[in-house]
Amino acid sequence: MSGTDAGQVPRRADVCAVACAEVFRGAGEVLASAFGTVPALGARLAKATFAPDLLLTDGEAYVVAGTAGLDPGTDQLVVESHLPFRRVFDVVWSGRRRLIMMASQVDRTGNQNISAIGPWEQPRVQLIGVRGAPGNTVNHPTSYWVPNHSPRTFVDQVDVVAGVGTRRAAQAGPAASRYHQLGVVVSDLAVVDFDTPDGVMRLRSVHPGVTVDEVVAATGCPLVVDGTVTETRAPSDAELALLCALDREGRRFREVPG
Repeated sequence: MSGTDAGQVPRRADVCAVACAEVFRGAGEVLASAFGTVPALGARLAKATFAPDLLLTDGEAYVVAGTAGLDPGTDQLVVESHLPFRRVFDVVWSGRRRLIMMASQVDRTGNQNISAIGPWEQPRVQLIGVRGAPGNTVNHPTSYWVPNHSPRTFVDQVDVVAGVGTRRAAQAGPAASRYHQLGVVVSDLAVVDFDTPDGVMRLRSVHPGVTVDEVVAATGCPLVVDGTVTETRAPSDAELALLCALDREGRRFREVPG
């Protein structure tokens, strides 16, 4: 199904894209980095609507103007600046970046794992390593995207700490905690955050058609449910039209098929 065909009624992927877009609300003139199809779409949606000052890249080495779609064959990129990999570190260290990373595991205090699954001495699965997660999490706001919410991903304690969570940042002292700002985890079921007195995972909203009980059952660690949980907002008609235009091939439905 193409993005245009799906544009009449919002689907779960559209709601997830809006939730990812909201990560960038009020960010100002910062570099927006978003990994995964849905987060990349969300960043574009944010720039096209309520966050026009965001800087987007082509995913390689250029800052681009406008909001080119996900399909490079259908949009002409307008290059504004050269941004080689070495300059990204300067942006990271200055804090002028807002990021949505993916997570193979995320635990109750917001530690993230993209490195390995299983015991450190002999992991069952080798993943991509910690990559830039430690530096990202202690230098600028970082959120996460999990396209398959399950007890295997939402765990009580990650097997390897790649991205630094709330308690570890506090325990490490000002060098780690001064600029540490953990945002949200957007999944295919819900949005969770860590806005609790002790920095543990809290259910912020459930997506349309999902119940609180379903999210709790799919979460492999204690989850704070504070009062009445709101519903994640669906895209407006104008936002839905933009999502369809930015994702003509419907790639978001392959990442979130529900």
